[in-house]
Amino acid sequence: MEDPLKPVIPIVSSEHLTSPDSWHLSEFEYGMIIAHHAFSRWMVRCMNAAGYPDFSPLDVLVLHNVNHRGKGKRLVDICLVLHVEDSHTVNYSLKKLIKLQLIEKEKRGKEIFYSTTEEGNKACKLYRQIRERCLTSVYRNLDNEGSEISEAASLLRLLSGLYDQASRAAASL
Repeated sequence: MEDPLKPVIPIVSSEHLTSPDSWHLSEFEYGMIIAHHAFSRWMVRCMNAAGYPDFSPLDVLVLHNVNHRGKGKRLVDICLVLHVEDSHTVNYSLKKLIKLQLIEKEKRGKEIFYSTTEEGNKACKLYRQIRERCLTSVYRNLDNEGSEISEAASLLRLLSGLYDQASRAAASL
């Protein structure tokens, strides 16, 4: 039996980077690391279960973003929403998805807009069905209101701003 008076040792990503007043940040970073990898694995395996193998996490994100609200998207908008700085990686995913006939492109004036095809829409629906079966049904048993998840999402958005600001500062050194 564990001693209830024994202090809890935080799980941090890199103890050598932690100062006495910032271990919470390192603990958060470790949580982000494992959550990022788990989420990436989930997306790829869910897409595979839907019958679409050989997708990268970015391919899955791009497909779902293009499908979002059934409205055509420009490359710049996809990059902005997904918070991807290197547009070449998104462009590669778009080309791959076009080749698989999951999305199509349409030139409107000087702009190119991407939208899902019927097959792409079907792929997103299959993904949703598998998501409901494997993930959402379990999630519903954890938290009926979703308030903790919403608070965590707000915190992640807030901290992403801090990391963006810090990355701009580091780039100027």
